[in-house]
Amino acid sequence: MDNMNFSDIFKSNFLEKTTSFSLTDSIIGLVVAFFVGLFIYAVYKKTFNGVIYSHSFNISLLIMTMATSLVIMGISSNVLLSLGMVGALSIVRFRTPIKDPMDLVYIFWAIVSGILCGAGFIPLVIIGAILIGLVLLVLVNKITIENPYLLIVKFEEDIACEEVERIIAAQSKKYALKSKSIIHNDEIETTYEIRVKQNDTKFMDNLTNVPGVKSAIMLSYDGNFTA
Repeated sequence: MDNMNFSDIFKSNFLEKTTSFSLTDSIIGLVVAFFVGLFIYAVYKKTFNGVIYSHSFNISLLIMTMATSLVIMGISSNVLLSLGMVGALSIVRFRTPIKDPMDLVYIFWAIVSGILCGAGFIPLVIIGAILIGLVLLVLVNKITIENPYLLIVKFEEDIACEEVERIIAAQSKKYALKSKSIIHNDEIETTYEIRVKQNDTKFMDNLTNVPGVKSAIMLSYDGNFTA
């Protein structure tokens, strides 16, 4: 039988794990994750061009960066904990719908930044955050993209169709008739795919002033309406 002294009886496995990680490195990783998450927060707020800005979603990007960093720090020093964490995270399901594809980009950016901070790649995460932030600021705010629109026009007289197409041809770079249907009481509904000049939608007023036109609705592919 092995000899057992008094200190062996009160040996704590918890204390051994507590002293197995560097408190200084952990604090540095969390602080860097906070500032990188704050940078992601600022870039998202600056580049957002959707319908409704969600402050809570932007805050979640900051917290996600820090939380991911914390998880990586915990599992990096324990193989059994890493396997258990993978199993626990595999049952997590996110049911909040992501409408804008750019939101997925920011979520992935926050997670990757947290992983790098937790793994100790501080210079890499800082350089990557600066480059990604500059690319997003340039592409979103400086480069103009011609977005196609769907123009839905309802009118009562077929003669108004010629005037409507004349206005569309004069005010758009390119247009194509997608559908034309006759509803009850000789009411006609036409759908055009158009590309307007410099996102100018003022010609909508000219369309609604055409005799016989009942309504004109312009729908962008991301779900925004302009009437």
